[in-house]
Amino acid sequence: MFRNKKFGRYVIVFCILGIVYNFMYSGLQNDQINIINGFSAWNTTATTAPLTVGNLVCIILSFVYGSMFVKFGVKKTLVPCIILSAIGCCGIAAANGLATLSGVTVGSQAATSAAVVGSYWLYAVSLFIVRCTCMCFQLSGFMFASNWFIRYRGRILGIITLGSPLFSVIGTSVMTTVISTKLGGDYRPFYIGIAVVLALIALLTATMMKDTPEDAGLYPDGEDHPPISEQQAGEQEVATVGEVLKSSKTWVMIINFGCFNFIINSCMSAMVVWFSYLAATNADAVAAGVMGGMFQGMGGLSGAGAMVLFVGQAAKWLSVGAILGIPMSILFGVIDDKLGTPIACVLLGLTEFLPIIGLASQASAVAKTGSCNVPLLILWGFGVACMTGGVPTMNPASVAFAFGRREYATASRVVLSIQLVPMAFSAMIMSNLISSGHGMQAWIMCAVVVCIGLLFCIPMFKWGDANAADRG
Repeated sequence: MFRNKKFGRYVIVFCILGIVYNFMYSGLQNDQINIINGFSAWNTTATTAPLTVGNLVCIILSFVYGSMFVKFGVKKTLVPCIILSAIGCCGIAAANGLATLSGVTVGSQAATSAAVVGSYWLYAVSLFIVRCTCMCFQLSGFMFASNWFIRYRGRILGIITLGSPLFSVIGTSVMTTVISTKLGGDYRPFYIGIAVVLALIALLTATMMKDTPEDAGLYPDGEDHPPISEQQAGEQEVATVGEVLKSSKTWVMIINFGCFNFIINSCMSAMVVWFSYLAATNADAVAAGVMGGMFQGMGGLSGAGAMVLFVGQAAKWLSVGAILGIPMSILFGVIDDKLGTPIACVLLGLTEFLPIIGLASQASAVAKTGSCNVPLLILWGFGVACMTGGVPTMNPASVAFAFGRREYATASRVVLSIQLVPMAFSAMIMSNLISSGHGMQAWIMCAVVVCIGLLFCIPMFKWGDANAADRG
């Protein structure tokens, strides 16, 4: 693809920005709620509510963004969304919903004091804006990749989706630890910093990206001719939304990756809730275990002690596992290009069992020892990296596999938006089940969902790649 130096320059720019898009999306879409839940004066239900509403609205917005890509172009849709997301991050910081400020724990009576806790409505509106706009980051990255690549689409998607597991390493774990130990639980500087970074990303996107290679006088993959598969199709009209909805391929992909996306949201949104629940229900064991000193130092259950398992152990080993799993994102892309999309999708589905096993197994370990099972924490982190890197890689790859480059925009806005329906409720379902003492049932439910997703990967083996003539 680098035989054409001009094309190569665009590839380098897109790969860097694509990684950043997915990094920011992964953190702002869902993972940030772990940071907020850990240090906010508001309870889990209050902090998660704007995210849940945003998830529901994003079902419609996914279709809207896809339609805007078709009508206005990718760049003209993405840049305003990045700017709005930056404004939302500033709003979250300004809302000041901290449970601790300058090392002072906020008591239960302070929860009603706006002077201490800040403005919940500013927080809610800001988080809602961030959730709704950051979704466009990932969708735009997928659209750019689909427009610019056919032969190398799997590998390019594998590269740009490295951003998601990278956030598991840098964002969730490192930032949680830094905010807890260095900033006294004050997450406001984190959000101000994110807003500045987003402003820079908007500028770079506006000045350095093109929607399609044809806009730059090039062809996909750096070839010197238009795609053969599109020339064979001739002047055939692109499928309409109605035709896409009638296709059995559409519903197969809605179900299989709808299940896989559900698991991502379930695992990532439940991390802090699950470990806090384990600490709270096994307080004596935790206090008597190796983390007992830290548990008591953080104020026991009346303070931030319920976070001791996550901050002290889980976050650290999440980083280790995620680092080991980061190359899996590229590996799934290589498998997609070399062995085919159906095989890559099945292998991805199998890895989604890993974070479920790693998280569910901690219940027994904490109850017996007051500490987490480290090998299974590493397995959890590895599984998180596989799914947060692999699902964003294979989801758009499967749509391109079924419908091709020409019809990707129309098909993806239908498929990806409907997939969000179960995903929208995942955080709420997991939080409610765990908080009500049904954590193991929640993990069993997740395992069943993965099995359903795998079952609906089987029909893909009967399909041919829509751009087979250009896939090599």
